[in-house]
Amino acid sequence: MLALNLPQEIEQRLDDLAKLTGRSKSFYAREAILAHLDDLEDYYLAEQRLDSLQRGESDTIPLADVMKKYGLED
Repeated sequence: MLALNLPQEIEQRLDDLAKLTGRSKSFYAREAILAHLDDLEDYYLAEQRLDSLQRGESDTIPLADVMKKYGLED
């Protein structure tokens, strides 16, 4: 379980939406988190990969090589 302390304005928006739709505030909080969790995970993974590349710990693969490997050449 996760407990959140939200700013009053966000709490009010959740209250209004819950009343309007008959769903719970928890439902909408969960939906909002899920909608952005993939983006956050992708961002931090990309950041880690960039750091690794800049430290010389990994290499890039030319696009032409990837295209050839997967049969996507023109």
